[in-house]
Amino acid sequence: MQAEEHADPSYADVTALDTLIGSSPAGVAVFDTELRYVYVNPALERLNGMPAAAHLGRRVGEVLPDMNVRTDIMRQVLADGRPREMTTSGQTWVDSVIERRYWRVALHRFEEDGAVRGLIALAQEVTGTESEREELRRARSYLTLLDKATVSIGTTLDVETTCQELADFVVPEMADVAVVELIPDADGPVRRASPPGVLRLRRAGVASVPELTDELSRFGGPGTDVDYQEDAAVTRCLAADGPVIENLVGGEGLNRNRSGPSPERAAAYRALGLHSAVVVPLTTRGRPLGALSLVRAGDSPPFTEGLDVVVARTLAGRAAVDVDHAHRYTHEHRVARELQRSLLAEPRVPNPGIEIASLYLPAGEGALVGGDWFDAIPLRGGRHLKVMGDVMGHGVDAAVAMSNYRSMLRVMADDEHPPHRILERLDRAIGQSDLDRAATCLIAVVDRKEGTCEVASAGHPPPVFIDPGAPEARVARVPVGPPLGTGFGGYRTTVLPCAPGTVLFMYTDGLVERRGEDIDVSIERLRQLKLPPGGRLEDLLAEVVDRFADAAEDDIAVLVSRSRGY
Repeated sequence: MQAEEHADPSYADVTALDTLIGSSPAGVAVFDTELRYVYVNPALERLNGMPAAAHLGRRVGEVLPDMNVRTDIMRQVLADGRPREMTTSGQTWVDSVIERRYWRVALHRFEEDGAVRGLIALAQEVTGTESEREELRRARSYLTLLDKATVSIGTTLDVETTCQELADFVVPEMADVAVVELIPDADGPVRRASPPGVLRLRRAGVASVPELTDELSRFGGPGTDVDYQEDAAVTRCLAADGPVIENLVGGEGLNRNRSGPSPERAAAYRALGLHSAVVVPLTTRGRPLGALSLVRAGDSPPFTEGLDVVVARTLAGRAAVDVDHAHRYTHEHRVARELQRSLLAEPRVPNPGIEIASLYLPAGEGALVGGDWFDAIPLRGGRHLKVMGDVMGHGVDAAVAMSNYRSMLRVMADDEHPPHRILERLDRAIGQSDLDRAATCLIAVVDRKEGTCEVASAGHPPPVFIDPGAPEARVARVPVGPPLGTGFGGYRTTVLPCAPGTVLFMYTDGLVERRGEDIDVSIERLRQLKLPPGGRLEDLLAEVVDRFADAAEDDIAVLVSRSRGY
């Protein structure tokens, strides 16, 4: 029931709220910020003795003139958002032999998208039955639970973490046992095929009250494949995209509901005292992702239609959105990682007189891949070109842009232009293409015969030279032009000494950038680089990992090379 005629048009749609507590025996009203009724559930209609339509758009004093209501407390809840309870007394329009009746009212501020929309009031006559008072307590508890769900579920973009958060969240507030199971991802690891007529799900989250934890662990934790027959509650739930309640008294329901219908397993469930279950689907964008199963045991009341199911389905719907986001993130992460891995394969050695080693370290499993790339290209006359680049941003788009940059640079390098000319041509080509991501780039052309290295930079950190027997490495101070893709040009080539045996060390900024530290200070630390005993380039990269990787906040790419002489 909605207050379409009298409600403030900015007020949230209360259809979902009506579904949630419309059937509650507790009287429920929703007020706008001016304390006018915008919703009254059937129970409150009966308590007040007048239809909902007679409430809408009016204040309490106008509807119930003989009721003593503390509107000052209601305004305090609106102002600070702290829930409160108050006692009201008087008479409604219901005939009663009692001279004065009393009600206990719980007040909660209602918000949507960060904006205060009004108040929710839950009223129960103090002299009501014990079961009605319990329903009021549960309604209040569930409203609080739904408020907390937003910050407790979906805190990461990891599917398993989200599912476990959902399971942990509903135990013990709603169930003694909670299990979240997902339809296996088609892009995920290859799993054994399920038998005909069997639904196979992957268990992704399990939680229980402490006294059941040890016993339940032997029935399979997260990562376990679970098979369901056609008549199982989980199968029926997903087929109908709706909740299924199983009251499992006697064990027949247990035998049908679970994956293993063996007498031994059914007996084990009965021994644990499991007696009632509800299964709700995890569905988003019209696509089923899995199911949430809640089970009660011992003295916990059985699940019933109404508040239990609505709250469980609401929580499952919210979690499904988070799981879907995590699925899409995981898929994009996988695609981008594979693309980047294919583009960051060990670069081909330009000729037998050149040693090359490379390193790529992502910032962490939780970070999207970046656009770091490197390459080595043979040139005529024994010369060779090496490049280190970093496309700005992360994800598939950055990896695709990195592929385009690398391909165009390979074509332009074949024309034997000096490094600054290659950067100028690449900058113009990017401006004429559909790429909208800038990139830094460092190009170095080594001439082993002359013992020189021509270097040009487009916004990239400078190269480092490690000379044999030198007390410290050389950080080359070269002119730095703007990043590629900006269209400004203005690149310059600097010629530096690079004799046979000298190691050319190129890297992306993830190696040196540190929060709160000037980049020049970070780069100066690279002067401490030395070849380890034995002189192997791979050992040098291992030292780089030991010294710099732990503090890195971005991806690290390193390319090292050395000429053996002409």
